Amino acid sequence: MSKEVNSSLIISTYNWPQALQLCLYSVMQQYILPSEVIIADDGSGEETFAIIEHFKPNFPVPLIHCWHHDDGFKLAQIRNKAMAIAKGEYIIQIDGDIILHPFFIKDHLHIAEENHFVTGSRILLNEKTTRSLFIENKINYHFLQRKGKNFFNRLRFVFLQDLLSKRYKTRGKHLYDVKGCNMAFWKKDIIRVNGYDESFTGWGREDSDIAIRLINAGVQKKFLKFGGIQYHLYHKEADRNSLNTNNMRMVASVENKTTSAKLGIKQYL
Repeated sequence: MSKEVNSSLIISTYNWPQALQLCLYSVMQQYILPSEVIIADDGSGEETFAIIEHFKPNFPVPLIHCWHHDDGFKLAQIRNKAMAIAKGEYIIQIDGDIILHPFFIKDHLHIAEENHFVTGSRILLNEKTTRSLFIENKINYHFLQRKGKNFFNRLRFVFLQDLLSKRYKTRGKHLYDVKGCNMAFWKKDIIRVNGYDESFTGWGREDSDIAIRLINAGVQKKFLKFGGIQYHLYHKEADRNSLNTNNMRMVASVENKTTSAKLGIKQYL
């Protein structure tokens, strides 16, 4: 796919401005920039506002803050709102606790293909490494490449990206394995399945559900292996009280061959 595709990078965040700051630094260092960056903010306070306003004047592309009032964990809803205003034909989605490798956007645009969505992996940083990054408040990629779990997720080989994109985790028990912090979609496909299902509240499975509905609608999955590298800052696990309920919703989407969310992105278009 041509690198000239018009893309929107959507970054979800909630009350962790220190992490968001490092994330935005990494966006500024991209070899190929997205056409715009939209912060999908699930109700953060003034510190996050201040960080975004600090970056805006010198940010290399439009930096847009999409915010709603804090009403509990409503990631699906704020992602829908951000995607609805996105001007890009291709949407790349990450979280605000992620540091991007300089070729992250380039790799995603390289592997983009009509009638496909893409998911990738991440490198998990430990608490000590994350703390040192916050102290330094800058990004040293040589340092990061020596840190974190998931050794093979650190490696970048363009020829293997192409070779494995339709072979790795794209069938069988791995078909619905996705990471919401590393996904990309054509906006027209997102609208086709009515975006994220807003009945998913609390942590978990809203990303798997949208993958299921895309696949049910005939959009095929690609996996970005040996590219789309990202480093996940350490934090304690989120409250998982909603996981069982969300699991049941996800299973229902598979069994019922659901293709469209009942309450999704179309209400914001």
